[in-house]
Amino acid sequence: MLRIENLYVSFNDKTLLSNINMTIKKGARHLLSGHNGSGKTTLVSVIAGDPEYTIDKGKIIFDGTDITKENATTRSLLGIFLGAQNVPEIPGLTVLSFLKHSMSAHTHFRTGKDLSMGEFLTKLEESRLKLDIPKEWLNRSINVGFSGGERKKLMLLRLIMTEPKFAILDEPDSGADSTVQKQIVQTIEAMRDTTFLFISHQPSFTSLIKPTAITSLSSGKLMIE
Repeated sequence: MLRIENLYVSFNDKTLLSNINMTIKKGARHLLSGHNGSGKTTLVSVIAGDPEYTIDKGKIIFDGTDITKENATTRSLLGIFLGAQNVPEIPGLTVLSFLKHSMSAHTHFRTGKDLSMGEFLTKLEESRLKLDIPKEWLNRSINVGFSGGERKKLMLLRLIMTEPKFAILDEPDSGADSTVQKQIVQTIEAMRDTTFLFISHQPSFTSLIKPTAITSLSSGKLMIE
């Protein structure tokens, strides 16, 4: 599903990642581990297409396609999802509107057809109930006034709605209580057609996911694959 070849990444002329080579198999639950500052968030941000970082050398191959030079929007439409550790607040943009635009874009990209409102609302209701999300959340601004755990639930809602091929979850357990952590694990288990790359520092949470492979980073370099 994902292959990284000899990747070197910098930020403001400072090298952050060096000679990264890793492969993530389709259907995997791949754990990216390492101490704070080891380069984990940098790596997943680069995979998702964050323009702040510069790829100095190497390739990123996703599902057979070289996406090294593709922007974040194209990568998202191709099927790469990022559940970031720190998510922005977007006053004025409701959860409902955001999900509708996001799902519509993905549906049109995959099928060439427009998403009907009926199809959207049906899936939204099913997904909302599955995650026990109150209906009134849908008319609130993105992440404004939401707790850490509630933001994780909104991330899961977006994940279920868009059904990506490849989902990156950067410390999804951070700020989430045991109930939300169980929902995260259940969602991962249920999404059999999605490959997962996740970061976590909590062994208790990691053991629930049962990673199929582990890659460790230290000071921006690959330690174990």
